[in-house]
Amino acid sequence: MYNRIQKLESLSDDSLFLWGARQTGKSTLLKTLLPDAVFYDLLKSDEYARLKLNPSLLRHELQGMPPGTVAVIDEVQKIPELLDEVHWLIVNKDIHFVLCGSSARKLRRQGANLLGGRALREVLYPLVSAEIPDFDLDRALNNGMLPRHYLVDNPKRRMQAYIGDYLQQEIIAEALVRKLESFTRFLQVAALSDSEIVNYTNIAQDCGVSAKSVKEYFSILEETLLGYMIPAYTKTVKRRLIQAPKFYYCDVGIPNWLLGRMPLRRGSDDYGHALEHLIVQEVVAFLGYSHSQKRLSYWHTVEHIEVDLVIGDAEVAIEIKSSENTRPSDSSGLRAFLQEHPQARPILVSLDPRPKTVNGIETLPATDFLQKLWNGEIVKP
Repeated sequence: MYNRIQKLESLSDDSLFLWGARQTGKSTLLKTLLPDAVFYDLLKSDEYARLKLNPSLLRHELQGMPPGTVAVIDEVQKIPELLDEVHWLIVNKDIHFVLCGSSARKLRRQGANLLGGRALREVLYPLVSAEIPDFDLDRALNNGMLPRHYLVDNPKRRMQAYIGDYLQQEIIAEALVRKLESFTRFLQVAALSDSEIVNYTNIAQDCGVSAKSVKEYFSILEETLLGYMIPAYTKTVKRRLIQAPKFYYCDVGIPNWLLGRMPLRRGSDDYGHALEHLIVQEVVAFLGYSHSQKRLSYWHTVEHIEVDLVIGDAEVAIEIKSSENTRPSDSSGLRAFLQEHPQARPILVSLDPRPKTVNGIETLPATDFLQKLWNGEIVKP
């Protein structure tokens, strides 16, 4: 059992939407944190059928409960009509809800009642290093950080089933795309673009669909929480900057499986891509769990000088290299960034055996960086 950072602490005062990609552990977390809650699991066919046929049963069953009672509706997006009943119960009976699911897309698409600000938004991310005793960097890079995948010796079959379940439950069941084969091909092409600047035209050519379709496919990945975009840092001082976003799957194990790049070998380009992805994944989760308002971006000039991550308004600049013996050339992007943003804290994340500081550039081994991140020493929550 992992000790998850997400504790749903605001539930004592508010109702919550809890979103998260499939198999991040939402149901397990809720049963651990809320053992006395009233649970409605819409993955159960009988539960789904009776509430789909008569959503008012929710109101009839809960309105007699004491004020402050907590009710959980798992996979709430499967029956959007329940949200009208939830709204009434929150306002009139002070029932607190945790509304759990992997996507709000269907709710928005059907104009469902999103409770007018009466439910806060929380996210459960894949596991992070701070949640895992004896965290193993190489295992994380190869297996990914979904709870069912991290500990197994060979996660390939589970990852194959994961992608199949995603296609079945999110794409086919909700009829989100017209041509499943095109979308399936897109998942692989998007894996090639993972941690890269997005070029919709090139991806469209590789998939055999229009650029408009590719944008819609990326939107589906974002709205079903299977991936996200990191925007470009756009504050220009001297150098002209690239404006297009970068794309990342929600977990490093997904592109590993889609591209067949397992097992990863230290020193390879694939290992470097995976290390960058994992560091980004952890920073995204840290900012999310701490409810930070700091913007996460990357910096890339038209001359192809780059910094992998920029936190806030140039507060922290992070470059990620998989070298075990970094050299001054590995921090050239950081030095260029500092010329325009001298107030930034420059950090080079690497596989060096020990921390070091050279010419004002702080170099941290990846595991040291992650420890400092979750201790609040990289960016204040």
